[in-house]
Amino acid sequence: MTAKAVSGHRALAAAALLGALLPLAFAPFHLYPVAFILAAVLFLLWEGCSPRRAALISFVFGFAAFAAGCYWLYISIYGFGGAPIPVVVLLMLGGFVLQGLYLAVAGYLAGNLRVESRALRWCFLWPAAFTFVEWLRTWVFFGFPWLGLGYGQIDGPLRGWAPVIGIHGVSLVTLIIAGSLLTLIRGSRNDRLVAGLALAVVGTTSIALYDREWTVAAEDELRVGLAQGSIPQDRKWLPEQLRPTLQLYGKLTFTDADLDLVVWPEVAVPAVADRVQGYLDALDEQARERGLQLYLGILTRDADSGQYRNSLIGLGQSRAEYHKRHLVPFGEFFPVPDFARRWMRSAGLPSQDTLAGERAQPPLPVGSHSMAPSICYEDAFGTEQLDFLPEASLLMNVSNDAWFGDSIAPHQHLQIAQMRSLEAGRPMLRTTNTGITAFIGADGRIVARSEQFEIDVLRASVRPHTGSTPYMRTGNWVVIVLCLCLIGFGGYLTRR
Repeated sequence: MTAKAVSGHRALAAAALLGALLPLAFAPFHLYPVAFILAAVLFLLWEGCSPRRAALISFVFGFAAFAAGCYWLYISIYGFGGAPIPVVVLLMLGGFVLQGLYLAVAGYLAGNLRVESRALRWCFLWPAAFTFVEWLRTWVFFGFPWLGLGYGQIDGPLRGWAPVIGIHGVSLVTLIIAGSLLTLIRGSRNDRLVAGLALAVVGTTSIALYDREWTVAAEDELRVGLAQGSIPQDRKWLPEQLRPTLQLYGKLTFTDADLDLVVWPEVAVPAVADRVQGYLDALDEQARERGLQLYLGILTRDADSGQYRNSLIGLGQSRAEYHKRHLVPFGEFFPVPDFARRWMRSAGLPSQDTLAGERAQPPLPVGSHSMAPSICYEDAFGTEQLDFLPEASLLMNVSNDAWFGDSIAPHQHLQIAQMRSLEAGRPMLRTTNTGITAFIGADGRIVARSEQFEIDVLRASVRPHTGSTPYMRTGNWVVIVLCLCLIGFGGYLTRR
């Protein structure tokens, strides 16, 4: 079967089905072998296609994958954002079309890499093209790193590659396996020998890396509590809800006298800091008396511009601040012309830009250690946490996945956080408003987790980690340069 054999609309229907099945490779389904199968069939659909035809097939695949895997965007845009239906449809279709266009670029590249050897195409060149485009979509046009193929391997046999070559490296290895399996089935004798060798190298290396420890646990432990207030999103910002929210988080913080650190979720305090300064001062004093370090999410106001910032502030043993650097487009800032912003204001829609924090910010202290902070989906951008490493010995993410209700989004987000821990060889403290709050080990495995939509203080003893993983030193550049070299080599052979 190729796109020529499955001609016309049937090939596009097959691509749509493949894309719609892709979310099964990720949390909460965890069917990681699905990624190998779907990628192999996609490569088969590319076979024999013109660049434009391969691009169209890939566009349909990408559109369907993100429509099925990120349907939950409508919950935040419509359910909580209150946007009119036409705006919801426009934003969601626009987002899915954009993601489809990224994949179309991968298909177009693959269609231009028409070397004679199937093993070279399927095992190396096409995986490189796909991986390169996956990297592009993490930063071009604001970036949206969801559904990177490597995330599905967090519980699979390829997990050991993450501390060495990162998420995109895991994606590349996933695609090499997919291409090799296809070559074993459809390739010539010589092609099958190459594919078998590729699988042997990947397999033995995966075994060697599987439980390799790159960082070292400290001798001391931190007793940590992660507060999950589970405030319904539709009530969080009601004026009458402010006092009960403050009382609840205060109670969750100080009921256990044995904790060294307590972390509240993103904007756990639904107010601007200068409006609740008395409450914050009281928290600070009480935390100091108990020898406690407290970090809480709150809005702060920039003194110069007057704009709001999405912030983490530290109280108690150390006073510190972190301001969110990577803002959510159409959520925290609106890249639209002035006339559109005026219309949004007149329609009662959010239109005010949040101020992004500076790129260079110090890690947050906790005792003799420090933490690499991230807010919301900042933890989806793996290289951004490298700014704090190797100095930071812990990772910390605060989020509010209540925006997406009881959908698959919180599970996907937790899986992304697991990858960040695995890449850095650092435990992560992850607290969210309605779940899934979790302690993640330095090996990327979940140590403890809360139930969703329950009030809880998740407690655990955590050992900070020091040292560096190979990925921490090189970031994505090893994989991206390798992909570019393979694409360039394939282009050279095609035109020779």
